[in-house]
Amino acid sequence: MIDEATFRRVSDAALEALKQSLIVAEDASGAFETEDNNGVMNILFEDGSSKFVLTPNTPVRQIWISALSTSFKLDWSEASASFVLPRTGEDLKTLTERLLREHLGDDGIQLG
Repeated sequence: MIDEATFRRVSDAALEALKQSLIVAEDASGAFETEDNNGVMNILFEDGSSKFVLTPNTPVRQIWISALSTSFKLDWSEASASFVLPRTGEDLKTLTERLLREHLGDDGIQLG
């Protein structure tokens, strides 16, 4: 397990990079909005149907995503230098993109 300082640094960087990709995608789609509040990122949907919540969980060194009535827990992978969902191998950005596509029914959503 990585140490706390390293976790904070890499999780902050990963979530900031994701936020920047989400801002570009939200401008293109108009179907959601991204909010960052004290380290917790919320993706709010224009139709008011639900929201996704992304949070760093320092004690267990994971990034958690609550979306589609499910909790996704991503671990840091030294090999890929990214947070990865162990079950599928998806990294943070790829998983978030898939969840947005599933929720909105829009395969055109891309997080570059």
